[in-house]
Formats: sequence, structure tokens, C-alpha cells
Amino acid sequence: MVAIDHPAAAPSLAEPAVRTITTADLQSALRLGWQDFVAKRGDILFAGLLYPLVGLMVAALTLQGALLPLFFPLAAGLSIVGPILAAGFYEIARRRENGDDSGWAHFLDPLQPERRHGLVGIASMLIVLFLAWLLIAWTLYQATLGQLAPASADAFVTLLFTTAEGWTLIVLGNLTGAIIATLTLATTVVSVPMVVDKPVSGLIAVRTSIRAVAANPWTMARWGAIVAGLLLLGSIPLFIGLAVVLPTLGYATWHLYTKAVAR
Repeated sequence: MVAIDHPAAAPSLAEPAVRTITTADLQSALRLGWQDFVAKRGDILFAGLLYPLVGLMVAALTLQGALLPLFFPLAAGLSIVGPILAAGFYEIARRRENGDDSGWAHFLDPLQPERRHGLVGIASMLIVLFLAWLLIAWTLYQATLGQLAPASADAFVTLLFTTAEGWTLIVLGNLTGAIIATLTLATTVVSVPMVVDKPVSGLIAVRTSIRAVAANPWTMARWGAIVAGLLLLGSIPLFIGLAVVLPTLGYATWHLYTKAVAR
């Protein structure tokens, strides 16, 4: 395959065709993602370690103060901006696929001025989605447990699981989170690797991502469940496992993109 370099290329307006994928493709993407991680772990593990550090910072900022009710929304919300943070892994996988130098020095290549336009557009969309999620989460808390004013983390957890208001918060919060997660998956599973792969506008990339999900609703739903499950496992305990899970998922998502979209 010819190396794809597009520093000076103008963004393409053509929308590529999307393919039908199967569970076997998901398994193949995960296997290839793991192989990439094993091959590059010496170079890139430092980037993976940033994620558990961010998780620990979120815990430190929220568990001891008035922001306690936002601990779970903030931790869960990291998955909204995760696709943008994974752009470096997509670049490493792309370069490795092309037989180019794929050392960690290329991790930030997608942020080069001549390449970042599509990425910036998608990042702006995800930041708005992340802030909307936090606003909704805080509003739900204020309408339920905020009325009971828990004074400590123990009181918060007790009220959460032993009161009608707490269960209302759990149900509505999880429903809202599921909707936000679905929007994130539909708009980014293909779009972010696509803007890393070639010069294309963020709008075209997002539309292609939505088409790919619409063409494979159940397969993509399974992918979303796999991602959610692995993120949960990687977060226990103390987010340490995310140092392995997130790079592997980043590489795997690249391979899923190559299977779902005609390049």
C-alpha cells in the first residue's frame, strides 16, 4: 500500500462508500489492535499512562468536595472525548500499516496545522457534547439528591441506593448516558480515524461515520458494548488498566475503520 501523506492536500468533498461488517470483523479488529499494542508498547505506553493519570486527577478533584456528584459523569464523560485523544494511536496504526516509521515521535502528527482542520471540527463537537452531558448530569442531581443535600461521600452513596430520589437519578442518568454514548459512537467511530487517514472535512467524516453505523446497527452496537465493557474493566482499580485498554482500543478502532469504509 502506498503511504498516505496529505500535508498540502485540499480536503476532499467525496463521501466514500461504507461496507457491511460482521462480528468476525470486530474480532479481527481487536486482534489486530492487540498486535499493534504489543508491537508498539515500548514506544507508546507513555501515552497510555496519561489516561489513568487523568482518571486519578478527576477522582482527587471530585471525591473530597462539592463536586462529588460529578465524579461518575466526569469519569464516564472521558469516553466522549476519548476518540480525539486516540488520534495519535490512529496515526501510529496508519503509519505501521503503510510500512512507515511508526515511532512515538509521530503520535502528535495529526495536530500539525496542515492536517488538523477536520480533527478540530470534530473535537469542537465532542466538547459541546461533553459539556452538555455534565450540565444534564448536574441538573438531574439537583432535581433529585440535591434536594436532600448529602454532606459526605458516604451519605451520598447511601442516599443514592436507598431512596426513591437516588434511584431516579440512577435511571435517568444512565438513560441519558446511553443516549450520549450512542451519539458519540455514531459520529466518531469512523470520522476521527478518517480525518487522520486523509484530507477530508469533519462534516463529511461525521456523515460517513453515521452512514457506517446505520449500515451496521447491530454490529456497531456490539462494538459499543465491547468498548464500554473494556473501559469498565480498565477502570478497576484506580484506572490503571486504561494504560493498556485505551491504546488497544485506539488501534482496534483504526482497523475497524479500514473494514467499514472503502478507502
